[in-house]
Amino acid sequence: MSSRQPFVRRLVIAFTLMTLVVSGLFSFGIFFSVHFVEQHLMSEEMDRKMDSILSDDAPAHSSSRLDVKTRFYSDAGAGLPVATWMMTLTAGFHELERGGEAYYAYVRDEGGQRYLLLQEQQEFEAREQALFQVVAVGFLLSVVAACLLGWLLARKVMAPLVRLAWQVRQEDRLLSHSPPLALHYADDEIGHLAAAFDATLRRLHESLERERLFTGDVSHELRTPLMVIAGSCELLAARPLAEREREQVERIARSVKEMHGLVDTFLMLARNDPKDSAFAADATLEQVVEEQCARWAPQMRAKGLDFQVRYPHGGGCTSKAYNQTLLGAVLGNLLRNACHYTENGGVILTLSAHGFKVEDSGSGIPEAEQVTVFQPFVRGSSARGEGMGLGLSLVKRICASQGWRISVASLPAGGCCFHVSLSSP
Repeated sequence: MSSRQPFVRRLVIAFTLMTLVVSGLFSFGIFFSVHFVEQHLMSEEMDRKMDSILSDDAPAHSSSRLDVKTRFYSDAGAGLPVATWMMTLTAGFHELERGGEAYYAYVRDEGGQRYLLLQEQQEFEAREQALFQVVAVGFLLSVVAACLLGWLLARKVMAPLVRLAWQVRQEDRLLSHSPPLALHYADDEIGHLAAAFDATLRRLHESLERERLFTGDVSHELRTPLMVIAGSCELLAARPLAEREREQVERIARSVKEMHGLVDTFLMLARNDPKDSAFAADATLEQVVEEQCARWAPQMRAKGLDFQVRYPHGGGCTSKAYNQTLLGAVLGNLLRNACHYTENGGVILTLSAHGFKVEDSGSGIPEAEQVTVFQPFVRGSSARGEGMGLGLSLVKRICASQGWRISVASLPAGGCCFHVSLSSP
């Protein structure tokens, strides 16, 4: 029995097999008992008849001791003459079939003479066949009943487990106000399993809460130094600076702006509450694209890259609104990686009715690394700079929280393509 089959089906199969074996043994026992009793009783009865006939001193009256279905044969002249085929039988009880008729035969050799009783058994055979048919029908009905009863019992036994699995899958199970699962079950194996789920979910909730508090506290504390750095950049930019110095100040200002957006993203993910006003859908895809292109297009062109934005044929993008911070973080990280890892060629941002894709002509990502590239602290073999490998992990986390899908594929001419679908699966 395959362990991959549903547990209910395995219970039904086990119950049916058990009934099949028990009913089969019982039916076989009936068949064997009927056959054994038939031979034993008929052998004793015909042996008594033979004794009665042979003990009669008047052979002429021997026929009076027999019923109409029994005939007596003898080669001693007291009865019907023995046929040739009767001489081939061994002494004792036999079941015969002659001319389409069934008989019981009892043979005795005594004093050099052969005596034989032949009794018709059609009536007994008919009753025996009727009994065997009843047993066979009962066997089949017991197997069918076992299937139905096994299915009903399995469903009843599995009902608490199905209910427990449904309760564990509920999204609000990780919330602090969720009632314990064990309160709904008796103090049995399923109740113990529910208590184990409660303990595990409680530890998981505590771990997530610690992570949420840590992320929130860190993000909140980073706001103050970022504001100081941003204010200092504004003061420096207002003073007369050399071209090289002004470029450095603008670079610091851009980094501060990126860091500020990253802090906002971490804060929103730490809250993890879709009902929070911070998660409001406040921008369309085109608006987010315009914002991110204004931010990254100059850097790509300054690097000598060709940057293109392609809109859908025959119309614009969907008018559906998304959260600007989260969608901007996804698109911004993909554009930054494309700019960072592309030395020649260009970057193409293609919009569609249900999402967008970012293609570059950079070094690309080997197929073996495409599975792990979205994991935290994982950097590909072509990694450069001092990054921590958190950008794509953050993108993957945002997409998972919003129900979006992201995938990566290599391009035939080199480079890679990140595709983001904003529609629900």
